[in-house]
Amino acid sequence: MSSSVLVFTGRIGDHNDRGMKGAAIVGAALGRRLGIEPTVIGHPEPALNGNWDVELAAALPGLKSLQAAHSAALSLGGSPVFAWPRCAAAIATLPNVAAQHPDAIVVWFDAHADLNTPENTTTGYLGGLALSASLGWWDSGLGAGLDPRNVVLGGTRELDPAEQAHVDGGTISLAAGPDMLSDLDRLISDRPIYFHLDCDVLDPGIMPTDYSVPRGLTLDDLTAVATRLAQNPIIGVEIGEFEDHGDAELARSQAARLVYALGPLLSTNR
Repeated sequence: MSSSVLVFTGRIGDHNDRGMKGAAIVGAALGRRLGIEPTVIGHPEPALNGNWDVELAAALPGLKSLQAAHSAALSLGGSPVFAWPRCAAAIATLPNVAAQHPDAIVVWFDAHADLNTPENTTTGYLGGLALSASLGWWDSGLGAGLDPRNVVLGGTRELDPAEQAHVDGGTISLAAGPDMLSDLDRLISDRPIYFHLDCDVLDPGIMPTDYSVPRGLTLDDLTAVATRLAQNPIIGVEIGEFEDHGDAELARSQAARLVYALGPLLSTNR
């Protein structure tokens, strides 16, 4: 059983304010499922919707607090779970995973690879640089250390040319399409797992997200993934990109469905 629930509600490269509210909703759903009072750090601030460098500078104090709290939770073990507003939180969290669990596989389930760098980004979106920072492909100021051989993309289907080149060249592994589960099984073997979920990996309309990318996973697909991953040691689970679109009852119901789909990962005692 997961030992702790950590929620960050601060601003980290947001296009809008909905992810900060959404993280609190997912955190509450996790807490109810696990019978654990979530620990909340950060506080909502108006979204800047700016370029990555402006966003990073504004988010840095919060990201440093997040990184410290995340490191402490990981060090206690017990498969902690985390709810973040945006994937840019991984800039702070994945260096902790690399430092404390250098043998772990980061399983990154996201419609996007988030492997762009400041040099090749076409949007300037901080979240699009989230995974590459921890790989050391650019300097975020929050560390790196993640080995690309310890990354598996899952359900990723909207890659920019430079990101696709990393997959085609074998730098980064990808499990997607009809063979996703068998590819995932082969790629993770019996290694410890840190699972990152961006809700836009799901088919549009299933969960409220900032991005909608067709041909995504169903909740049943997500449960199948969680069931396979739960066969391995789980060192942590992080969930991002769930938005609050203004209907409190609907958002609570959607968050409960999401947490239920992830149940096999949350019930592990490893």
